[in-house]
Amino acid sequence: MRKLMLSVLAAAVAAGMLTGCTGTDGSTSGAAKSGTASAAPAKSSEAAEKEEQDDDGPVKVTAKRAEFKPTVLHDGSDYTSVSVTVTNSGDKEINVNPLFFTITDTSGSKHTVELGVDKDQIGTVKLAPGENVTGTVTAKGSFTAKYVTYTDGLIGEGVRGNVS
Repeated sequence: MRKLMLSVLAAAVAAGMLTGCTGTDGSTSGAAKSGTASAAPAKSSEAAEKEEQDDDGPVKVTAKRAEFKPTVLHDGSDYTSVSVTVTNSGDKEINVNPLFFTITDTSGSKHTVELGVDKDQIGTVKLAPGENVTGTVTAKGSFTAKYVTYTDGLIGEGVRGNVS
């Protein structure tokens, strides 16, 4: 039942991000326009506790501030980059993709990752047990990143890495 509820929630969130949301004044919401989620669904205390316990899981995420290095796709806007390392400490292969990350800032706002704007963007790879990969994840806007959340696939349990 819980997996079904998570699947429905993930589909609803994905549909909202893809189609955009229109406000009462007809404008597009910040989530569709700037890549930031304006309101995140509340997590159960059990889910939040599970996400906090990332040290015990098969996937480790470390994060630190990084300088934004623009590519030719840079449109002149402000961007914030975070260098992340994902380590597979488990016994099964995992997938890493820039779209599997979100950045949460110090005010609690969640930012979706922009593709192709930072030269050091993390790659789309499969990590065998014991392997790791490092690269940046970048979101539009100037903000102070608090933590990065990685999810293997579009749904599932997130693993959080605090930004140092």
